[in-house]
Amino acid sequence: MSNIKKIFTDGLFDKNPILVQLLGTCATLAVTTSVSNGLAMGLSTTAVLIFSNVFISLLRKFIPGEVRIASYVVVISGFVTAIELLIKAFLPEINKSQGVFIPLIVVNCIILSRAESFASKNSVLYSALDGVSMGAGFTLALVIVSAIREIIGSGTFLGMRILPDSYEPALIFIMSAGAFFTLAFVVAGMNKILSAIKKKSQKEGK
Repeated sequence: MSNIKKIFTDGLFDKNPILVQLLGTCATLAVTTSVSNGLAMGLSTTAVLIFSNVFISLLRKFIPGEVRIASYVVVISGFVTAIELLIKAFLPEINKSQGVFIPLIVVNCIILSRAESFASKNSVLYSALDGVSMGAGFTLALVIVSAIREIIGSGTFLGMRILPDSYEPALIFIMSAGAFFTLAFVVAGMNKILSAIKKKSQKEGK
């Protein structure tokens, strides 16, 4: 039970792929202009993480060490292609808004790093849970960043207007510069929270 708890706390907080490890920042900066875009990218990446982790864990004893990275990329690209085709077939609007970034999940450092550092060394159950936790942490970070950008930059949330008509949107937040500013502040906030938690636990330990 303690191992499962650690897997989830790592994914959501201690080793959050975006807010702590700063992985997958390209997608983060590009697709977080709206919450719907951020949520779609997060869920797509989570699905790929879970399936690739499970598949790589199943094959970990059969993949030669010399070609393990190439093998991981083949597995990941297969699941990305499947997810992309499903989105094109059933969610054409999301496919249109995400553009090239769904296929680029193949080169997302989060997925390859979890395959190498976790799935290739752990059981199928733990690998699946790691995919869920890291995907949830990635999705959470995307939603936080995209919510800030959409609310301040457009005055809307999930496309619905939530600020008064008199509000003048700060358009910089839905531009590239706004993405950098927002991510920087969110990362700084996360570091502050984790630092405070660490200090509190150290004091309680004493």
